[in-house]
Amino acid sequence: MMKKALALSALLLSSSVLAQVTVDAPYARAVPPGQPNSAAFMTLVNDSDAVSVVGGSSSASDVVELHTHTHENGVMRMRRINSIDIPANGEAVLKPGGLHIMLIGLKQQLKPEQTIDLTLEFSDGNRQTLTLPVKSVMGGMKMKHGKGQGHQHHHEN
Repeated sequence: MMKKALALSALLLSSSVLAQVTVDAPYARAVPPGQPNSAAFMTLVNDSDAVSVVGGSSSASDVVELHTHTHENGVMRMRRINSIDIPANGEAVLKPGGLHIMLIGLKQQLKPEQTIDLTLEFSDGNRQTLTLPVKSVMGGMKMKHGKGQGHQHHHEN
């Protein structure tokens, strides 16, 4: 009886040390030719103690950074952050205009129907490697240019 209780408490202790994060609906943003950066979005669901994403890597880009958007004087600005917290038994939603993972220095154009790898690094020392489909965030919307009119599109991410 005592051995079972000790084994159960050891199991509970070990499971509380390592967070159990599952990833829901991950994807990377498709980008036009020449665009040096992209972003990845997903929902991180935590079934254990609080944990944070503290970094990452991908073979698709030189650098992976964690970012958020803030409103400063009526202007939305993107800024780098050190971590993305996932509360105990909660979730963190990474979406356009909010928390996201930047892929900086793309090694190739990201086109819809491709996949890329992304490894997330967590504050508890765990790593999780994902395969992300590349999707068009605009939903396939086409830009029309009038005759003789030049349009410039500026993207912060």
